[in-house]
Amino acid sequence: MKKVMCILLVLAGLIQAAELKKVSFDEYLSKFDYKERENMKIKTPDMLALVEEGKAILLDIRFREEFEVWHMNFAINIPLNELPKRLGELPKDKLIITACPHYDRSSMARIYLTLNGYNAKYLNDGLLKTADFLRGDNAKEFLEEYKKNLK
Repeated sequence: MKKVMCILLVLAGLIQAAELKKVSFDEYLSKFDYKERENMKIKTPDMLALVEEGKAILLDIRFREEFEVWHMNFAINIPLNELPKRLGELPKDKLIITACPHYDRSSMARIYLTLNGYNAKYLNDGLLKTADFLRGDNAKEFLEEYKKNLK
């Protein structure tokens, strides 16, 4: 009986540890400091390296029509206004990097994800800079490594 209780306690602990820790906006703001300011952002080259290695997911939070017109083929599209009801589609064990053409909506999405316990950053140079960066040799090299790491 003692073993069964220990097993149940361990399982309960694992389940609880797997849950995301939500934070109130007040709590988040009261702990905001220079380190958080730095950690909340990521630039294109760093984002690409993490996505390439399978450590991060690029979340394009633009409206569906914007995404259909042009997008990064390695990004997931969940429009900002759909994010609350589609949180379950995002992995809990990877960094979520939110993105839009500049960084206004992606910053809002990052805050929402952070408050809901996700490890999230926003792409502070935006998708337009990413598109500009991924031309020619950069596109070829990134795609080769990305596909190799998917296997």
